[in-house]
Amino acid sequence: MVNPQQLEDLAARLARVIPPGLKGLRAELEDNFRGVLRANLDRLELVSRERFDVQAELLSRTQTRLASLEKRLKALEKQAAGTDADTEPGRGA
Repeated sequence: MVNPQQLEDLAARLARVIPPGLKGLRAELEDNFRGVLRANLDRLELVSRERFDVQAELLSRTQTRLASLEKRLKALEKQAAGTDADTEPGRGA
């Protein structure tokens, strides 16, 4: 999430760079900048770095577990295929 103080600072910096002829509108423009920034940042659905790192770690563990399970499944399928070949009619006894 964006720090509210950073949002205030950005809106103030934008207001400071307006042309000299519009200095009378500075406070109104700063409020408008703040509102537009908030609305657009909210729409982006940003997450904190901490939350992102937690989700990245969870994804990494899930991928590792999935790879392990896929390997185990292949071994079981191979074992089952070998067992099926031994019990086919006309084979063995």
